[in-house]
Amino acid sequence: MAYKYFSRNGKLLPASEAVVPLDNIAYAYGFGVYETIRVLKNKALFLEEHCRRLMASARIIGLDHTFSKAIVEKSAKELIAGNDAVNCNLKVLLIGSKSRDDAVLNILCLNPLFPDRKLYSQGVHTITKNIERLFPHAKTLNMLPSYLAYRDAKAAGAHDALLVNRRGCIIEGTSTNFFALKNRTIFSPPESDILLGVTRQNVLKVAGDNGFSVKEREIKPQDVGQYDNLFLTGTSIKILPIRSIDETVLESPGSDLRELMRLFDGFLAGLESSVS
Repeated sequence: MAYKYFSRNGKLLPASEAVVPLDNIAYAYGFGVYETIRVLKNKALFLEEHCRRLMASARIIGLDHTFSKAIVEKSAKELIAGNDAVNCNLKVLLIGSKSRDDAVLNILCLNPLFPDRKLYSQGVHTITKNIERLFPHAKTLNMLPSYLAYRDAKAAGAHDALLVNRRGCIIEGTSTNFFALKNRTIFSPPESDILLGVTRQNVLKVAGDNGFSVKEREIKPQDVGQYDNLFLTGTSIKILPIRSIDETVLESPGSDLRELMRLFDGFLAGLESSVS
């Protein structure tokens, strides 16, 4: 579906004007931060959390701007209404400049890509790549390492690549958070090393409210066989089981993981019913 409008600095403009000048050095050098937000029945899910992280990402990389969280939220809502965007993803791009007054806030509607349903029962294949992001807590436009890792994953017939840090530990996917599960305990890589995903945050809340415990632990690829299951989380994928990592084949989704997936689907369904 094509959308008629996008938002620039709080104003709705024709989508044909959503262009970036070739001499925009800030954009060319990746001096910007972004968020991807799921829209369900004309409402942006977890909008406040996403906008809060957008602002935090900008602070981490020293991107000065004049936009408040309230302006971003208002602009997102106006864009959804202007496009009558029922179900889509919002891409929020905050681009820096030499002057804080020249920073640009672009928001556009995109058609989401969802995994095949069978992957939720079968799990996905992944590969590992020795890559670390420069600013783990900032969602920046400097995505070349992740892009190359994802490209290699696709070439290998994998769903995604798992990034491995200099200590030899899995930290996250190219655009997802990574977890291990054993005996109703969810193990997350140390939060100091990863992007704190909004879906991740809500999955852990649902898990904690339903008898799961959460611990931080460094997880090495050679040790993944000791866990009941592994999974990824993200805006479009929700909770997606991992079937294999490189040459290591894992167990099919067990009862605890299937329960967690049902609980989170129920949580999202509750949000959907609240906006009906």
